[in-house]
Amino acid sequence: MGRKKIQITRIMDERNRQVTFTKRKFGLMKKAYELSVLCDCEIALIIFNRSNKLFQYASTDMDKVLLKYTEYNEPHESRTNSDIVEVSGYTLQLLFVDKKSICD
Repeated sequence: MGRKKIQITRIMDERNRQVTFTKRKFGLMKKAYELSVLCDCEIALIIFNRSNKLFQYASTDMDKVLLKYTEYNEPHESRTNSDIVEVSGYTLQLLFVDKKSICD
């Protein structure tokens, strides 16, 4: 039995929004870990909540990954919210950049 689709809009209730943030943050970090292990890629995940509290995950040393990112000058895939959400139907695409896209 599948899960019910939810509309991707801001959650108005503060408590529900915090609960959802906590659960999805954990899920995102778990997916980042799985991607790094399964595909042998480096992952750096940075999250700031509404209160500007920092949460981070890195498959290796975060500083090394960020240095590699800042020194990377080749054309590369880059996405924002507007790139991910298709206006017709709010279809979400999960996009990940693997080590080869970043490092090669």
